[in-house]
Formats: sequence, structure tokens, C-alpha cells
Amino acid sequence: MKRRTPILAALVAASATIIGLTAPNVLAVSGASGAATGNAGAGAAKQFFGGSLPRQVFAPYFEMYNPEAGLTTLSHQSGAKYLVLAFLQTAQPGSCTAYWNGDPTQPISPASYGSDIAAIQAAGGNVVPSFGGYSADTTGTEIADSCTNVPAIAQVYESLITTYNIPRIDLDVEGDSVNNAAGIDRRNKAIALVEAWAKAHHRGIQFSYTLPTFPTGLPPAELSVLQNAVANGAKVSVVNIMTFDYYIGTTQDMLADTESAASALVSQLGSLYPGVPAARLWHMVGVTEMPGIDDFGTAETYTKADAVATLKWALSKGISTLSFWALQRDNGSCPGTKGADSCSGLNQPAWFFSHVFEGFTR
Repeated sequence: MKRRTPILAALVAASATIIGLTAPNVLAVSGASGAATGNAGAGAAKQFFGGSLPRQVFAPYFEMYNPEAGLTTLSHQSGAKYLVLAFLQTAQPGSCTAYWNGDPTQPISPASYGSDIAAIQAAGGNVVPSFGGYSADTTGTEIADSCTNVPAIAQVYESLITTYNIPRIDLDVEGDSVNNAAGIDRRNKAIALVEAWAKAHHRGIQFSYTLPTFPTGLPPAELSVLQNAVANGAKVSVVNIMTFDYYIGTTQDMLADTESAASALVSQLGSLYPGVPAARLWHMVGVTEMPGIDDFGTAETYTKADAVATLKWALSKGISTLSFWALQRDNGSCPGTKGADSCSGLNQPAWFFSHVFEGFTR
């Protein structure tokens, strides 16, 4: 997980002040979730989910660049049957070929994680590949920023579907990518092409967007990603908000911030999809937490009690996906440490957050 530098944080905070907001989270995390969009009713939702994913799903992120014991082992140990795989990106700007971790030795191929993914699926779970993340989004290697050929981008998405038989693709747009208008437009055009292809081939596929948020909702740039999707006829099943790394500078109530950010998102979705019932809009919401001490520090600490309360809230609101960054962090091996890749910074039993959130899947 690549985190922003203090200089970048200051620049983001300064630019946010100009528009009267505090700095949103800008971090290499991605999320995926499932729901029906504005013109998608119950029939469309059934087509999307189709048994491949539960209607409400807990799916934590798995750091593909930090595999350690491996996908199947950690999935089994944690009890997390559904995983978001972060990330896919090109090896260099200008390329139209995506690799796991941007590594040319890890192409989209059965030879790359195919047996692990198949084992998870055979055990009744599934995976959600994710494109982007902070590192890709700030180096021009996010696929839609890198590749200027829309059909070629769509072909990459399609190759994931046919290679791994996955039900959903996530698109993490942050950093520079959130202001790349050409890349945003190409990405949404590619989504629309893939959705048409999937319909023609009788395949179900979801697309989710993972976006930075304020406690008060999506900033204008992030909201414009969704506005462009609507303009291009791209059906976004879920908008996954990263409810951490706000870098506001004050002690935050992370539970309250999650609830307020999601409520504001529902209002924003209502403007994008007028006339859609509130319950359906709530089911477009995905939430990704960062258990323990996030990259800002102890002033932004998501506690064990927060997790229990978040589960109850998420079930009551009927959101589609609950997640956290990342599975490898769900242990208490580094109390007091902020923003670690392999531990939460809390005193906690191993897999505490996984075991709490697994109650969301149904």
C-alpha cells in the first residue's frame, strides 16, 4: 500500500480549503460492492448477483503485493470467503496491457493466481479484481489513464471475466486519476462496452467505483466520475467509499464519519438517479474501513467497538458491501503503529474484524 507523503497531504488540504472542504482520503485502497443502479430494478439485481455474490457481502481487500501465506490460506484462516484483489495496472504509461501489481511476470492468465481463485470459488466464495490504487493512479499506470484505446480497455476487463469467471470488477479512482477527465471518460465508455458484451453473452458482471470521501460526502471531482458514468450509459452497481485517511487534522469519530459520509453519498446518488427509492440507493453503497490506526495516526483510529457498531448500522441501512483494508492487517502484532501493511496497530485477536464483519454476508 503506497501512502501519500506529508507534502502531498498538505497540498490536498490546501486545495480542499479553497473549496471550503477538508482533505479527503487519498490512499491505495480499493473497494467493491454490489447493488442495483438507478434504472435497475429487482430483475437487474438478480441478474447481477446471480448466485456469484451474496446480495450483501463482506469482502476485505487482499494486498496482492504482500501475498505472504497466499490467497486460499488467509481466506481460510480468516473466514473471509470473498476477497477484493488489489491491484491490477499497466507496467508503464501508454500500455494497454494490465498485470497484477503491474508486474509483467503476472499477466491476466490462469497461471497467475488461477488455482487460488478457483479454490476460493470451489469453497463457496469469490474474488473481485481491482484496478488502480494510489500507486497506479499517480504514475499513469491505471489502465484507463494509460491506454487511449477504449475497446482495448474493454478487452482487458473482458479477459478478467473469461479467465477467472469473476462476478465484479472494481475501479479505484483517486490521486491524479480523479482529475484525469480523458481517463474517466475512457473508463466509463469501456464499462458500457463490457456491459453490452456481457448482456450479449448472457454473463452477469458488476462494476464498482472506489472513491475517496469526506465525512460530508464525495468531493466534486469524485462526484464527476459518477456523473460521467451516467452520461456514458455505464451502469455502476456500487459506489464504495473509503472512510479513513481523512487527514483533517483533528481527532475523528470514525464511526460517525462513516455514517455521515454514507448518508451524504445516498443524497448525491439521489441527484444522479432521480426517482429511485431510497432503499435502492442505499443498496448502491459500499463502505471500506481501515481497522485500527490509519495512515494519519491515532487521531483517526477505527476501534473494535466501531466495527461492532458499523455492522449493526450497515445491516440496518441495507448497504451492499462492507469491507476493510486489508486482510493482512487484521491482527494485533504492532500495537501503537500507524498505517502498517501487516497489522492494525491495535491490541486485538487475529481476525477480529473479519469475524465481526462476516456477519454481514447474507
